Amino acid sequence: MKQKLNSAIIPALILSLMVTLCGCKEPQKPSNLKTPTIAVEFEEKHNTPDGMVVDKFNNIVLNIPNFSNQDFPAVVVMIDEDNRVDEIYTLPKHPETGRCAPLGIDIGLHGNLYIADNQGFLGRTDNQSRLIRVLMDDYHPVADEILVTGIMQANAVSCTSDSVFVTDTNMATVDDKTISGVWRFTYDELRNAPIKVAPYDPSKDEQDPHLVTTFETEDENWWGTVGANGMGFAADGTMYVCNFGEASIVKVKLDDEGKAISQETLAQGNGIKSTDGLKVDPDTGDIYVADFIGNAVHKVNPETGEVTTIVQNENNSGGIGGKLDKPSEVCIRGNKLYIANIDLTLDGNEHDAPHTISVIEMD
Repeated sequence: MKQKLNSAIIPALILSLMVTLCGCKEPQKPSNLKTPTIAVEFEEKHNTPDGMVVDKFNNIVLNIPNFSNQDFPAVVVMIDEDNRVDEIYTLPKHPETGRCAPLGIDIGLHGNLYIADNQGFLGRTDNQSRLIRVLMDDYHPVADEILVTGIMQANAVSCTSDSVFVTDTNMATVDDKTISGVWRFTYDELRNAPIKVAPYDPSKDEQDPHLVTTFETEDENWWGTVGANGMGFAADGTMYVCNFGEASIVKVKLDDEGKAISQETLAQGNGIKSTDGLKVDPDTGDIYVADFIGNAVHKVNPETGEVTTIVQNENNSGGIGGKLDKPSEVCIRGNKLYIANIDLTLDGNEHDAPHTISVIEMD
């Protein structure tokens, strides 16, 4: 069996998917698409919005890696209920690349921010990605800590009552298939940070004990190298993971130790071309996913896997008037769905102003 570590990192975006298990359901045709508007228009110093989460004060906390204009550092901004933007923190530079590459973000114990630093976006293929914690005093960041090192492509972050989970988008290539996975770290063990995980090694039966589960991705297009991406948890503890290149959402059941005991494809395709950022609606359980390749956002029924496309427009839209412009993340605040347009120069798209967060009202 041919085994080799992947040596080419394609920017690991952050997307999600859908197809009904066993192909039983047909996708709902996007006949009643919603028309997004601009919730936030950023200045050039905030040129690539990405991962976001809502805090206890109903602010959106947003990572801006500034990939498309690196004259500006990677920062965290806060968007209040009136959509006013306040830059609150400059993230710590990696000692070798001189930049932070923040993607996923979540809020964990004591209201602190947990952020995935994906050094793969900066061309590093030697397990240089990190998990960062920003200590918060209500609205105000006070310090940062490097919690975990040794990850290949840290992407999404999800916090539970006792642990922090991180997707790793491309850990290795085996028989032309991309291997990706999910890491888990308990708050208790993070007291002894930093933790350095052992890189995934396809030649070994036993991996680092922090590795929860793995996934395979295969596609002749570049996105076949982008595996586990967005991630979220349902109220019952079910974990949902986006397999970007397979255009799917995977349903994962965990045991009491946080290890995967089963996984199955909830949805794949059916109008979805890729799965990036994902959020689970805490009220309905519906799953909302950003489709970077399809320039769309879809809603997935967690019981049936039925896919409904709710927003979609042409590629290379420029983001004019709120149109989607390579969306990478979604965020639910009240009855509104916010959509981060990372607008990378990739897949026939050109990065350009305006730099936006789009918004729609949900039914």
